[in-house]
Amino acid sequence: MLTPPRFRLTENEGGSSLGKIVRKLLGNHLDGAIKAARSALERDQHPEGYWDYPLEADCTIPAEYILMMHFTDDIDRELELKIANYLRQHQNEEGGWPLYHGGSMDLSCTVKVYYALKIVGDDPEAPHMRRAREAILAHGGAAKSNVFTRITLALFGQVPWSGVPFIPVEIMLLPKWFPFHISKVSYWSRTVMVPLFILCSLKPVAANPRNVQVRELFITPPEEETHYFHPTNTISKFFHILDHIGRTFLEPLIPQFIRRRAIKKAENWFIERLNGEDGLGGIFPAMVNAHEALLLLGYDEDHPLVKTTKRALQKLLIVEEDSAYCQPCLSPMWDTGLSCLAIREAAYGESEIPESVSRGLDWLKDQQLSDEPGDWRDNNPNLAGGGWPFQFANDYYPDLDDTSMIAWAMSVTDHEKFADSIQRAADWVAGMQSRNGGFGAFDKDNTCYYLNHIPFADHGALLDPPTEDVTARCVALLGLTRDEKYKPVLDRAIQYLKEMQQEEGSWFGRWGTNYIYGTWSVLSALEVAGYDMQEAWIRKAVVWLKSIQHIDGGWGESNDSYYEDKRNQPHPSTPYQTAWAMLGLMAAGQSDSEAVKKAAAYLINTQQEDGFWHDESFTAPGFPKVFYLKYHGYNKFFPLWALAQYRRRSQQS
Repeated sequence: MLTPPRFRLTENEGGSSLGKIVRKLLGNHLDGAIKAARSALERDQHPEGYWDYPLEADCTIPAEYILMMHFTDDIDRELELKIANYLRQHQNEEGGWPLYHGGSMDLSCTVKVYYALKIVGDDPEAPHMRRAREAILAHGGAAKSNVFTRITLALFGQVPWSGVPFIPVEIMLLPKWFPFHISKVSYWSRTVMVPLFILCSLKPVAANPRNVQVRELFITPPEEETHYFHPTNTISKFFHILDHIGRTFLEPLIPQFIRRRAIKKAENWFIERLNGEDGLGGIFPAMVNAHEALLLLGYDEDHPLVKTTKRALQKLLIVEEDSAYCQPCLSPMWDTGLSCLAIREAAYGESEIPESVSRGLDWLKDQQLSDEPGDWRDNNPNLAGGGWPFQFANDYYPDLDDTSMIAWAMSVTDHEKFADSIQRAADWVAGMQSRNGGFGAFDKDNTCYYLNHIPFADHGALLDPPTEDVTARCVALLGLTRDEKYKPVLDRAIQYLKEMQQEEGSWFGRWGTNYIYGTWSVLSALEVAGYDMQEAWIRKAVVWLKSIQHIDGGWGESNDSYYEDKRNQPHPSTPYQTAWAMLGLMAAGQSDSEAVKKAAAYLINTQQEDGFWHDESFTAPGFPKVFYLKYHGYNKFFPLWALAQYRRRSQQS
């Protein structure tokens, strides 16, 4: 329950002079709020210097963890019962499971959760199971679920292999000039796909020791179903025809020596990238596929590689007394960079850099990559390394967003101390610019858009093209260097941002929800990079942000906004989105505006006794319309950053 409002801005106060308002806020409330939030954040810092908050996804991933244990017949009974408790707690009123808190039921997620609960031992006639089954059938049955769910069902013998795309392991032998090559898809796609090629080519059947079936989830018997694929346009229909030809005519002709060679190449590829106990790609789906592929290839459960892949998966678990869930990945680099920025801002006016920030940035400095091999080198063979990953370790896949944010934190804290790290990061980022002027998250020019129409890509997230939010972060870093050699890169990036601005003035948020996140990202970047914040295109964004502020002083935006017809759907204010809007407006010179004052009041009034803010909503997409995340740190460091920056700007005015 929220604490009572600590103060209110009345109509007259909202329009009074800055000095009067600031004195009221600073004297009675603002300092206390910042102090409490900073202390709470610093208490959460690990002894090694980093922050690492839970990263929660929808129920698909914990359900998949249960299914993985039954695929391999390596079952932790206590753990699966705790995960089952977590799954039951998240069933919605429709009877299914959504992709984010408050969202509508998602068919594919619900099918996996139903199977996981049944395999754990839930009675199919129990009320929650009956409701789930009825919801699945009302949405067309399990045959209508997405490709990844149908692959899981095929591995458990619940649908025929004709119900999933044809993805033979021989893909590994295709030359790079071929229309499809693993270097042409995103890092997350290739790390998921390569071990999956092995699974889908060898077509194993899960151990399934309890022999649990889910035929009751199909309207038409799965072996009789003829509508597993739903091509929507000419390109997807063409690829569907190729898929059918490949499955029906080509696969039977593949010589066994070619298959063995392809399997070995896939095996070597993913083993080379296993990434120790941080896992293949640092992401759960790839890690599961790698673990299962190793076992399928004959590696004993006591083999060091199998032990490593199992341990990597276990490190993703959040286990509590009565429930448990599996994280999709870990986020220490991102959490640490943002926590350092927030605390550094809260320490404005202090003579010394906070010890917590120094320890955090020193830890980050030691994690910077240099000359490690990385898939990003496919398009940049001569570019020196200098990035950071998102996870504790992910040497093959540093990302531009983390790299830019971390180097930003270093630059505004102690540029001289971290000069070498900042320079290497900036050079690497500049070299990763795509042809259109923007920046993707992990690769350069990962823009073979036709691949989003292949049958495997029904999720529409096969690629890693440039996005506005990542581009903004890169602009911030390169602009902070004040180095003239980056001017051509910056000019092209700014032109990209101008071209991508929405008609009403906002920017799309690829990695945070959504237009509020994208708009904050761009406005904040432009300011720190030294751009004129009075230009007309920037003022247009300011007007838009102000126009969507809620009466309580906050901002809120649902993940429904990734659907065009739901874009303007109302959503309650959230602390993290209010902080983003505040930071964006202040960057644009609006610190003295009524909108920012009311936003500060909202954050102060909604702060909890532990010093943090709490909100159930999911803060970001993993992939818009497909997969969403709740960064548990966002309600901790972003409101602190916003309030601290508000205090600093007020004192400077």
